[in-house]
Amino acid sequence: MGSLVLMIIGLAMFAGGYIFYSKYLAKRVYRLNAGFKTPAHELNDGVDYVPTNKFILWGHHFTSVAGAAPIVGPAIAVIWGWLPALLWVTIGTVFFAGMHDLGALWASLRNKGKSIGALSGRYIGKRGANLFLVVIFLLLLMVIAAFAVVIKNLLISTPSAVIPAWGAIIVALLVGVAVYRMKWPLIPVTIVGVVALYALILLGDSVPVVLPESFLGMTPATFWILALFIYGAIASLLPVWVLLQPRDYINGVQLFIGLILLFGAVLIGALFSANPPDIVAPMINGNLPEGTPSMVPLLFVTIACGAISGFHGMVSSGTSSKQIDKETDARFVGYFGAVGEGMLSLGTILAVIGGIGSVAEWEEIYSSFGAGGVTAFVQGGGALMENGLGLPASLSATVLATMAVLFAATTMDTGMRLLRFIVQEIGDAVKVKVSKIPATLVVVVVGLGLTFSQGLGGEGGLRIWPLFGTTNQIMASLTLSIVAVMLIRKRRNPWPALIPLVLVFVLSFWAAIEQLFSFTAPGNEDWLLFALDIVIIVASVWVAVEAIGAMRRALKDPPEAEDEDAKLEGVRENV
Repeated sequence: MGSLVLMIIGLAMFAGGYIFYSKYLAKRVYRLNAGFKTPAHELNDGVDYVPTNKFILWGHHFTSVAGAAPIVGPAIAVIWGWLPALLWVTIGTVFFAGMHDLGALWASLRNKGKSIGALSGRYIGKRGANLFLVVIFLLLLMVIAAFAVVIKNLLISTPSAVIPAWGAIIVALLVGVAVYRMKWPLIPVTIVGVVALYALILLGDSVPVVLPESFLGMTPATFWILALFIYGAIASLLPVWVLLQPRDYINGVQLFIGLILLFGAVLIGALFSANPPDIVAPMINGNLPEGTPSMVPLLFVTIACGAISGFHGMVSSGTSSKQIDKETDARFVGYFGAVGEGMLSLGTILAVIGGIGSVAEWEEIYSSFGAGGVTAFVQGGGALMENGLGLPASLSATVLATMAVLFAATTMDTGMRLLRFIVQEIGDAVKVKVSKIPATLVVVVVGLGLTFSQGLGGEGGLRIWPLFGTTNQIMASLTLSIVAVMLIRKRRNPWPALIPLVLVFVLSFWAAIEQLFSFTAPGNEDWLLFALDIVIIVASVWVAVEAIGAMRRALKDPPEAEDEDAKLEGVRENV
């Protein structure tokens, strides 16, 4: 089976999921209503709550949830074979991620734009909510610290990505002014912005930026990490229309074009190239390197983003819900945002199984578990684009590296904004009022403390990353528990949430237990990760028990009033 066939199957499943399943969820389960007054209108403050064009908001949501994880996860998981990875990405996106992201968005919309952490207090209980905040805090801390390291590594290993990565900020600021202050039409602004970004990519490919070994008294690694945290802090404090929305939107369009180029390279290479790319990876790998963990349950936490991800629920309820113009826009923003990430994961799988030159080369790259990652994606995807589109290898690598940097950067700055919200929510929980700037300083200090905890090269940024997969998936199941409680209270069909909730929780909890033993293996002891894993396991079990109790109470209690639904049934529009 060739790469082209796999691509067609994957894209067809995503299209079918959006056309049919998301419509069912929107109309029958979540009952999205165009007449419902969204938090963006009710609480409009011009900073965090801002009614936003659904295409601009989709760009923010898509690029924020994507990050580097849907590249890293699938590029590692293919070590078990391309078939398990492909099945989990496609089925997971359609039936798990799309409904999870849309559900979290809907739940927040119906609760004045509150975050999932805040909603847990209302729908699960205060005890569960406090533990929920602990899990969320750790997860967001992992994201911002690890993504700072990922971006730093790409800026050093692919210096041609430096100019487009930082130049995108200037383009985004100009786009924001053009759309929101000068009221220019969106389409011409989009075209000019995308052309400017690709011009920066061409410039970066011609003028790579390599920092000297000592720059302003720092190593390049230290400098880039500090620069990223300073940028993230400023971006998290600015009104969303100034930088966050236009940056994520224009990045989203550019990155979508990058995916089109990647898929186009597969299509043209398969049909017209004299040397069509072959799949060199095994369908099911029966010759796993020593030390590779079992596929079940590890596959389902290795590929988190790109199938289902708890981080998405935080973005949906943390920033996206505060910018929805009409509730019916949630289907496009939430479900199609998950589809966009699924397509990125599909492109990653195609790159690392069909872009590597030979079986021997593939086996060398995947000689141990954890190998592959972004490097394999850039190498394999660059080869596909060179073969299919005739782009020079260096330019192809620049395009893909820039994609990875922009994805990771938008996730990092959104993560810092979300972590600032969580710090403020924790302050509220302990009766301490924390304003935006002090909360942001806490985020920066804690994030930098973790990142530099093992050296100024940022080695500590990946210190607790091994816990990301399990924590992220447990977080997804806990988010689904809130959605399920809300659906039960309203006497709607809860099974679209309950089925993925049970499967994801069982698999991720199983993986967390396996990891717990691995952290105490002789010669590989890691007592910090062991302690944090115990905290996550205890917190998740406690919240799960509270959630089960909440569901049982919801079944016994009288049906919850439909809020605005009953009054606005006459203005419900097709979604």
